[in-house]
Amino acid sequence: MEEMTTFETTEIQPQPPVPLSPLIYTPPLRDGERYHVFISYSSTDYQWTHSLIEQLESCGLQVCYHERDFTPGRTVLENMSDCIQESQKVLLVLSPEFVRSRWCLLEANMSLFRDCLERKPIVPVLLEPGVSIPLHLCHLTYLEVNDPDFKSKLLKVLCTPNQQLQGSTVVPFQPPSIYNGKALQPLKAVNNERLNQWESGLFSDMEVPDQLRLIIEDHNKYREAVRIINSVSENKVWLRPLWVRILIYVISGFFFLILLAFNAYLMSMFYHTDDPYLGAKTEVWVLFTICLHSCPVVLLIQLCLWTRDSKKHILKEMQKAVGRANMMLFEEKVLMGCMSTSTINLVYVSLDRCKQEFAETFSEQDVAEEMFQRAIMFFSSGYTCCLAKRHFPFIQPSSTGHLEGGVCFCQYVSQQLSTETWE
Repeated sequence: MEEMTTFETTEIQPQPPVPLSPLIYTPPLRDGERYHVFISYSSTDYQWTHSLIEQLESCGLQVCYHERDFTPGRTVLENMSDCIQESQKVLLVLSPEFVRSRWCLLEANMSLFRDCLERKPIVPVLLEPGVSIPLHLCHLTYLEVNDPDFKSKLLKVLCTPNQQLQGSTVVPFQPPSIYNGKALQPLKAVNNERLNQWESGLFSDMEVPDQLRLIIEDHNKYREAVRIINSVSENKVWLRPLWVRILIYVISGFFFLILLAFNAYLMSMFYHTDDPYLGAKTEVWVLFTICLHSCPVVLLIQLCLWTRDSKKHILKEMQKAVGRANMMLFEEKVLMGCMSTSTINLVYVSLDRCKQEFAETFSEQDVAEEMFQRAIMFFSSGYTCCLAKRHFPFIQPSSTGHLEGGVCFCQYVSQQLSTETWE
């Protein structure tokens, strides 16, 4: 029997601080900590990141990264969770590829990310200008690589004890004002591939999208909002299948031809008879046949004008439904809007100050609340689409509104009321 090899485990003892400069020392590792920093980055940024890792480790910092320190056989999220817990800080190398792929992995397990937000200081490093910073990091001060003092600033943050990073430590998520008015990832209809022009898009209400889980506190509000939009497909769209429409056209046309032939027979009988009784009733029969013919004629006209049930009509109904949905969502600082039957735009925007403007405009509180709700109902969808497109179909007001660098909701409503009748 082969002798089993035993491995002795030695407890990792905290290392004494190593001076990085006359004023900066490596912080000691406490119980349960193995690393000073866990670095998350995209593989496309491997070369730059590993150059940074070498510099940090040469300064005495213990760095954790996935290629070397993840345990084989475990899931990425399990490894990531353990490495974050065993590290003092988390450094994110933000690049377009990281935001597109790696960040999605972090958001895939929101309980992990929330725990990371609450317990560990996060240091976002902007690898290149113009990177779209994820919503949950917008309230943090990030470091830019092109800053001449980038390395010294980074070392100072990494070597500062966590309890002293009160300004950098991330508290449980609070909606950042810097993100006010910004567009989120739009929702796509689940039946997008087979959607006809007379149909309404259907959207999933089973799960709240990752980008909204930390924003919307009451997830049932989101689900109910989606159900309101999906109700358009159930209640406002009728006779949708194409074969049903064709069948109705054929039956209506055939029925009309039968009535036309019957009318011709009656008229020939009336005008070629010597019976005075039938002759006296000719006008009554003519009136009867005209009324009888009007039914299929009206039906044919309605079928020919089926554009009311086409894309334009359905889109209008969806916009009304979105307005009703926004009456619930605006309190969560989220608005929906639709400019097509297959896509719902989402924006993060606060209407608190705009609501206060309504309260100041209308002296009675009940009237102000009613007018604000009606404004949400009729104008929130269009406003959301304008914010998502970053374009308004009018000259931007000269006066300063409640949205920094953009048109606020009450300004948009005022502009719309000046150009159309609000019923």
